[in-house]
Amino acid sequence: MNYLSTRGHPDRKRFCEILLEGLAPDGGLYLPETYPQVHTATLAKWRALPYAELAFEILSLYIDDIPPADLKAICAKTYTAEVFGTDEIVPLRELEDGVYLEALSNGPTLAFKDMAMQLLGNLFEYELARRGSELNILGATSGDTGSAAEYAMRGKKGVRVFMTSPDGRMSPFQQAQMFSLQDANIHNIAITGVFDDCQDIVKAVSNDLGFKRKYRIGTVNSINWARLLAQVVYYFAGYFQATASNDKPVSFTVPSGNFGNVCAGHVARMMGLPIQTLVVATNENDVLDEFFRTGVYRVRAAVDTHETSSPSMDISKASNFERFVFDLVGRDSARLRQLFVDDLGLQGSFDLSADPAFKQAAGRFGFRSGRSTHADRLATIRDTEKRFATLIDPHTADGLKAAREQITPGVPMVVLETALPIKFAATLVEALGEEPARPKKFEGIEALPKRVVKLPADAEAVKAYIAENCD
Repeated sequence: MNYLSTRGHPDRKRFCEILLEGLAPDGGLYLPETYPQVHTATLAKWRALPYAELAFEILSLYIDDIPPADLKAICAKTYTAEVFGTDEIVPLRELEDGVYLEALSNGPTLAFKDMAMQLLGNLFEYELARRGSELNILGATSGDTGSAAEYAMRGKKGVRVFMTSPDGRMSPFQQAQMFSLQDANIHNIAITGVFDDCQDIVKAVSNDLGFKRKYRIGTVNSINWARLLAQVVYYFAGYFQATASNDKPVSFTVPSGNFGNVCAGHVARMMGLPIQTLVVATNENDVLDEFFRTGVYRVRAAVDTHETSSPSMDISKASNFERFVFDLVGRDSARLRQLFVDDLGLQGSFDLSADPAFKQAAGRFGFRSGRSTHADRLATIRDTEKRFATLIDPHTADGLKAAREQITPGVPMVVLETALPIKFAATLVEALGEEPARPKKFEGIEALPKRVVKLPADAEAVKAYIAENCD
């Protein structure tokens, strides 16, 4: 399996090369040259597999430069009931007639990012040991990516983590999860700005090829193909739990900010998983909803990025969106460069409304979208608790609200549950008048000593900090 850049760089690379690399040299994102096709007989074979074995089967289609026995051992080490709380790993439960919640948030940091990050940590450790090398991970987080990455990488040999986050923009629980870690290989950097500033810094550093090589910079954001690939697995697992046979379609609704989670669903659908619709659920930062409604992709400036009660989705530049648009325009890298480098880079937007390809977003690719507000979130949280005795976090509430607008009779709608409610306690208190239950291991976490530095939204300042802490 070879991988190419969305922006047309001529090199083709193997999985373990891009595992440690992040962005392609031309600033593009890596994708496989082709999506492996999964047919009915294979789905039937996979249907009864435990999660770790299902992960091995799917990952094996994309990873041929790790010996199968080693890859199988990595999957078995990653996806255990001890780490994720249940044998199913991602248990599905029916909330109401035809609407299901897939629990992705039972891992170490109580968010769906653990599903991929735990695997990524084990893959990094394996490959670095095999090469006798080190890696300095530079990441950006709006909340959950940072803690998931740090908990997955803490204590890993040969790995340092430099995680940027928007100063003051995460929930107190999210901040405490990250900043309370005292491990020497974990570095928290609070950036004066919004998440998109953090993401821009990561891309700027990654595009400085000299610095990237000298300091062996890698990434755990969903621009890293390995992370997105790991997320493909739970679409298959959710499908198998929602259906009794492989001739029935299923739809998924995905709370979306950076487009990585739902892009994994796109990959699963391209592989042949019978997904009818992929619903992109946004909050007031509705860049993606605007595109799927109008064909216009218009990024927002930091000053126009709303601070909301579903803060992990307070994103106005969806970095993974480029992967989908590459497929949307027929994998035409010249057209992709025009859209993302010329139009987006110079004008801050691009317009596909008159392009025949845009009609395929909903047609061939099955995408729909929806938007919700703070009032919608509170109402959905209250309604879900009152009618179903179930607590959901604000991001899952965004998803559930959008899901109900896109239901097709007879087609199960699976909403991806993205975090446990305790991570956003203030909103739950506002909605219900009381704080949700807190796992014992996180009691008093906000009062623990914090290890964090504050830096301006400047790539050079972050590079200087990395260099200082790598010597």
